[in-house]
Amino acid sequence: MPADLTHAAFVFPGQGSQKVGMGRALAEAVPAAAALFAEADEILSFSLSRLCWTGPETDLNDTLNTQPALLVHSVAVLKALEAQGLSARPAFVAGHSLGEFSALVAAGALRFPDALRLVRERGRVMKEAGALQPGGMAAVLGADVDVVEEACRRARASSGAAVEVANDNCPGQVVISGADAGLAAATQELQALGARRVIRLAVSIAAHSSLMAPAQRTFARSLASAPLDDPRLTVLGNVGAAPLRTAAEARADLEAQLTSRVRWTESVRAMVAAGVHEFFEIGTGEVLSGLIRRTEPAAKVHAVDGPDSLALLTA
Repeated sequence: MPADLTHAAFVFPGQGSQKVGMGRALAEAVPAAAALFAEADEILSFSLSRLCWTGPETDLNDTLNTQPALLVHSVAVLKALEAQGLSARPAFVAGHSLGEFSALVAAGALRFPDALRLVRERGRVMKEAGALQPGGMAAVLGADVDVVEEACRRARASSGAAVEVANDNCPGQVVISGADAGLAAATQELQALGARRVIRLAVSIAAHSSLMAPAQRTFARSLASAPLDDPRLTVLGNVGAAPLRTAAEARADLEAQLTSRVRWTESVRAMVAAGVHEFFEIGTGEVLSGLIRRTEPAAKVHAVDGPDSLALLTA
């Protein structure tokens, strides 16, 4: 176990990290994690745990279910770490898109039941907005974010359709989001500007784009009534890649992120500039670990998702 976590960050994954079986081994090994999954089942009035552990995959990949599933697994890992004696706290916490809710739970700004209800509602309104204004997302490989921005600008002008940078994930990997016509036009522009590949993603909503404005308006009402406290740890927000120091700042970031870019590259670099040299990905998979390695190759990166990996922080 590190002597302290004063130069470490906990980071929390978002959509795309989910997989059938997530959290099962953890719950079987650690009663505190099992209790957390059971609490989620009770709050949601259906067996989210069974969906996480046995699928079907198509239902788990429905954003209505994906969002609470990822939150529950991340918080279950935190509960397991606490049960096994971890008392130190990291210098920073941050989450990728949906993962920001997990980060705010870790920072004591959101209670788990409130966070769970919020992400379930977030999934619902995003799915509804996607039905009203269909669109999608595409990963752009081998192009700087400035080049991708320029391609999107040209595509909007030529097609009259929405398309924007949604995720600046790491150098050479940017995700764009928008209407089908906008994505098609942006793909042509990117190919002309020398992007290596543009890969349409298997999602049916244009997350982090202006097409999510109806979802943002609806979700803002849920956020306004949800109790938030000032974070007790430094939380780096998605929208500005800057610390969220108050409940008001956290609420504003959660609202704005539905139509705003996830500034993950900037967030990782900001944490490293502030002295972080070790990252622990808390929850499902290793997506963020890979992005961090490509952004800051000198950083130490660990994935903590199951009973064996708990020892990275508690042994």
